[in-house]
Amino acid sequence: MEWQPDEQGLQQVLQLLKDSQSPNTATQRAVQQKLEQLNQFPDFNNYLIFVLTRLKTEDEPTRSLSGLILKNNVKAHYQNFPPAVADFIKQECLNSIGDPSPLIRATIGILITTIASKGELQTWPELLPQLCTLLNSEDYNTCEVHLVKFGLQKICEDSSELLDSDALNRPLNIMIPKFLQFFKHCSPKIRSHAIACVNQFIIGRAQALMDNIDTFIESLFALATDEDSEVRKNVCRALVMLLEVRIDRLIPHMHSIIQYMLQRTQDPDENVSLEACEFWLTLAEQPICKDALAGHLAQLTPILVNGMKYSEIDIILLKGDVEEDEAVPDSEQDIKPRFHKSRTVTLQHEGGEGEEGEDIDEDDDDDDDTLSDWNLRKCSAAALDVLANVFRDDLLPHLLPLLKGLLFHPDWVIKESGILVLGAIAEGCMQGMIAYLPELIPHLVQCLSDKKALVRSIACWTLSRYAHWVVSQPPDQYLKPLMTELLKRILDGNKRVQEAACSAFATLEEEACTELVPYLAFILDTLVFAFSKYQHKNLLILYDAIGTLADSVGHHLNQPEYIQKLMPPLIQKWNELKDEDKDLFPLLECLSSVATALQSGFLPYCEPVYQRCVTLVQKTLAQAMMYTQHPDQYEAPDKDFMIVALDLLSGLAEGLGGHVEQLVARSNIMTLLFQCMQDSMPEVRQSSFALLGDLTKACFPHVKPCIAEFMPILGLNLNPEFISVCNNATCSSLRNIRDNEEKDSAFRGICMMIGVNPGGVVQDFIFFCDAVASWVSPKDDLRDMFYKILHGFKDQHTLQTRGTPERATCRRMLLHVCAQLP
Repeated sequence: MEWQPDEQGLQQVLQLLKDSQSPNTATQRAVQQKLEQLNQFPDFNNYLIFVLTRLKTEDEPTRSLSGLILKNNVKAHYQNFPPAVADFIKQECLNSIGDPSPLIRATIGILITTIASKGELQTWPELLPQLCTLLNSEDYNTCEVHLVKFGLQKICEDSSELLDSDALNRPLNIMIPKFLQFFKHCSPKIRSHAIACVNQFIIGRAQALMDNIDTFIESLFALATDEDSEVRKNVCRALVMLLEVRIDRLIPHMHSIIQYMLQRTQDPDENVSLEACEFWLTLAEQPICKDALAGHLAQLTPILVNGMKYSEIDIILLKGDVEEDEAVPDSEQDIKPRFHKSRTVTLQHEGGEGEEGEDIDEDDDDDDDTLSDWNLRKCSAAALDVLANVFRDDLLPHLLPLLKGLLFHPDWVIKESGILVLGAIAEGCMQGMIAYLPELIPHLVQCLSDKKALVRSIACWTLSRYAHWVVSQPPDQYLKPLMTELLKRILDGNKRVQEAACSAFATLEEEACTELVPYLAFILDTLVFAFSKYQHKNLLILYDAIGTLADSVGHHLNQPEYIQKLMPPLIQKWNELKDEDKDLFPLLECLSSVATALQSGFLPYCEPVYQRCVTLVQKTLAQAMMYTQHPDQYEAPDKDFMIVALDLLSGLAEGLGGHVEQLVARSNIMTLLFQCMQDSMPEVRQSSFALLGDLTKACFPHVKPCIAEFMPILGLNLNPEFISVCNNATCSSLRNIRDNEEKDSAFRGICMMIGVNPGGVVQDFIFFCDAVASWVSPKDDLRDMFYKILHGFKDQHTLQTRGTPERATCRRMLLHVCAQLP
């Protein structure tokens, strides 16, 4: 028998629904308690679906509310619904899917997709056939609810792979042709959502779509000039994805597609122009890019440049008219989640990608971070960046005439966009820009004093993109003026400028290294004073700037004058922060760099810092053990606390050397290290191995008794089955690092290993040659080590041109590298 409600129970549910619409807080609390009680009875959900679908005498908001409460129950407890209840809800949904009320249709659509998202498509065989059948309806409401009100489109989004599988008898074979028919529907809403449905299957190359790919592309072309902006947006999105997965089908039409995208990138609807702008980013990754775009650069370049201006809404959201806000406390939602960075050297791409992987096409520092993650300005800048890397200096004839007008424009918004353009092309067009930099760099330095905060902040970022060139010139000419002005901006009254200046100065520190030593007192005075000015968010960036300074100047920081300036504010913050505070991450990272640089100068501060690090490791290990044993009672610990503590201990061991011996002797660090080396998280093991290495150098007598226990663990992590992969990764990784002390140390270690076991590197010797070739100016004794290894291998039979093509390639590279050595 079909389920029927008890009248008294039905009235009770209706009253509850009425009460839940009350603005009274006490009534709301009572409703919540009652809901929790009723959820103990599974057939309560039958009442809710009954009110939604059958009780048409009730007002629509009450019926819809009943459905939304049911939807929440499905999300939270569906796995506990008895089969009879689940079946009744499903049947009622299908029976009422064409309800005349738009609100009820929408609610039922949400409910269906929520049930489907619980993996119910396979146990609800009636759903898709009925939805597909109803798509044939002449009734607009029925079609609209399937495609628009979270029906089929949402199912396509959530279950694209399942819909193309044998598990459901491949319903896409019916659905794709039906969607394609809807491309010609008289309703723009249905046309738009039909394209959106098909778009879900492009990246996965669904077979049903691939079988209809030519019809799909023809249908998209037919909609290219559609008057509806949502249709145009989805057409652009489809073409961008097709460019990635079926470029073979687009190549015959590429000229027309490029012309179309040039128009759409200027679409008055920013949602459309943003989708179209993605096309240039995707095209830049394709081998055909240079040939396909070469004839269109004159049109494309000014369009992208124009897209890089702040819109009026951008300026409002960024508070572009607010100049001084340094006293306004940060709201916590302004501060992005902070994750620990590994202490190992970060790979640097040619042209200078930021230490945290911050490049213009990711989360760059071009001052848009409080807006949505992606907008037309960012996309246009990213597109110009990647195209500059494709076309290099060939882009400049199209850009330079525009740049001159932008950089000196009286309207600050246009001037600001010109400075962003200059930063965007820095990597790709560096060679061609060198002739203009003697004039441009002083102009940009002047822009650091502009009356508009957004101009000052973008000038910081763009100057950081040219820091490598600045450092290569005589210091008094560009470095000193730039450094002086950046330090002023670090103390700017505007928080956005403070942030940009701090980040730019960190980049300058990395490039300048010991060139900054003569100015250390001035630099430290500024950075220390910033502690008293900065709000929460910028304080975290300040830690990074100080840590980078320590990394860059090294032992030159170990002067009593500098230590007295720097350490008191750092220790004050150290004492203020609790062990659970995530602000410890950047502070510990900073102190790790400072301890390494100060060496014996850190001795007065080392004991409390060392003890707290050991405590952090111990606490985290204890929490991890409790969680492993009782996962229902304890939360998993945040192991980043342990990782940063291990890294700071490494910094102490490296900086203090033999002075760390007494601290190690009075602690249980070796026992803790033994546990960390066996942790399931690779980052924990990596940091523990680094600490073991530093302790071995600093105080071997404390390591020696543990060697028998540690060696098997080290052996396991070497993973001898993948020696070739390890070799490739280590030579391949080191080639991307700029010449510095850590690179020097790493190569000495590799050379010593090769000296002990030359045969071990034969298979991957080509990677070693490649890495050696990346050196610009190795120290004389390291150059001698390279010379002996390379010339030794040159004479060996293993590298004769007879044999495999790989050996021939390796020999050619070896001869090339040898020729570069004196």
